This record gives sequence, structure tokens and C-alpha cells, in this order.
Amino acid sequence: MTDGVEVKRDGHILEVKLARGKVNAIDVPTSQALAAAFAEFRDDKDLRVAILTGGGEKIFSAGWDLKALNNGEMQLDNWWETDDYGEGGFTGLTENWSLNKPVIAAINGLAIGGGFEMAMGCDLLIAADHVEFGLPEMPLGIVPDAGALQRLPRRIPHNIAMEMLLLGRRMSADEAAHYGLVNRVVPKEKLMEAAYEWAASIAWSAPLAMQSVKEVLRTIECMPLERAFHKMRTDPMPTYRKMLKSDDAAEGVAAFVEKREPKFKGE
Repeated sequence: MTDGVEVKRDGHILEVKLARGKVNAIDVPTSQALAAAFAEFRDDKDLRVAILTGGGEKIFSAGWDLKALNNGEMQLDNWWETDDYGEGGFTGLTENWSLNKPVIAAINGLAIGGGFEMAMGCDLLIAADHVEFGLPEMPLGIVPDAGALQRLPRRIPHNIAMEMLLLGRRMSADEAAHYGLVNRVVPKEKLMEAAYEWAASIAWSAPLAMQSVKEVLRTIECMPLERAFHKMRTDPMPTYRKMLKSDDAAEGVAAFVEKREPKFKGE
């Protein structure tokens, strides 16, 4: 374990667990450790999918370590202009534009503030049925600028996002699923089983095709349809271009025709 972060490999799957005290608050060293774990995940060709979860059953993460912020160990003003928090923004996930491999958030407990923003930086979200989400920054005189302001109004109705941002109202896991903010809600004892089930399914897929999905969507998701098609046809998108000419693409088609399981190598 490094600075409250536990990392475990299971074949093509990397599990990253935040295990820092009772509330899994994130200070600078913890953010750096998370960022380092996801950088290693990105660069390791044998790893195909990651699962992010929290230690304990009650709290996924309380977000920013307010004690560290109060004593000057963390910077609030223009924090994004420094590299103190590691590559890829806060926790290595909130602004990681180079990570094309999918990350599953297995949300085991309360996700508030920066912990909620960290979860929204993942690609698939599975929540235990007792989980709540919240943004309690208003009474602190600050705003959740590590992803909530940017992502939340894009994923749920604008007025509901404003209610959470301005009033600090908590949202249950079931309500989050209703709005599509999380993909799935499961009993807490089934959380990691569900996450690993999805991870195993993803890990079986052709790595370049899987990474191309994320690369392309990140590039075109907010564009008008015609422009999105044009961008996809003309933008370099290196992973997508590599996938089109890959051995795996040929292998997948051949395996289908020959009625056998494909053997993908990520090449």
C-alpha cells in the first residue's frame, strides 16, 4: 500500500482501492498515488480494465482532505495549474485525457465532494444499494470544480444538478440510476462480484477496439452529428487508426467465420 492506495492485479484486471482512514479523504500524496496507479495501468499492455473502489462499507470517499487544505498542505487557488496532484488531474481521473482504457467505479459507500467527482471520472459506475452521492461544498464557501460543475449537468437534468450543487441535497443510488448517473445498483455484498463480472467481460474483448471506443467518444461526444462523423474520419485518433489495421481486427473476423473463440493480443 502506498499513501492510502492499495493496488492488486488479477490477470488483465487492476483493482485500485482507496484505503485512507475512516472516510478515505484525499490529500496530495494520496492523489499522487492514485494518479501513479492509473498511469501504470495506462502504460501496461497486459492490463485492460481497472476497478476503483473504497475500503470499508460506509464511505467510498469524502473527497478533498479538508484538514490538509486548512493547514496549507493542499492548494485551493488555481490548484489545476500545478502538478501536485499527479498526472490526469485530481486523483489521476478527473482530467485524464490520455487514459483510453476503461475504469469501473465500484462505489461501496457515501461518495461526496471530490469523491463523487472521482467516481464521475470513471467510465462505468456500479453502486451498492445503500450509497448516497452529495456535493457539500456550498457551506464551505467553495465549489466542486474537479468535475462536478463540468460533468453533472451533462449527465442529469440541469435543474437537478443545480439542486445538488446549490442546496447540497444528497442523491440515493436508486435515484442516481434513474437519471443514468450510475449504470447499476446492487446489494452491497454483491458489489465487487458485479464489478469483476463486468471487468472480466471487458478484459476478454480486443484491447484496441475497446480503447478506441473511449478515444472516439471523448473526442466527438459534444459535437453535432455531422461534425462528429467528419471529425472521426479526419482526426488522427491514433488508437482508432491502429485498431483498423490491427491483427486483432483480422483475428476477430476470422474467428467469427471459423466459428471459434478469438485470441486477442492487443496488436
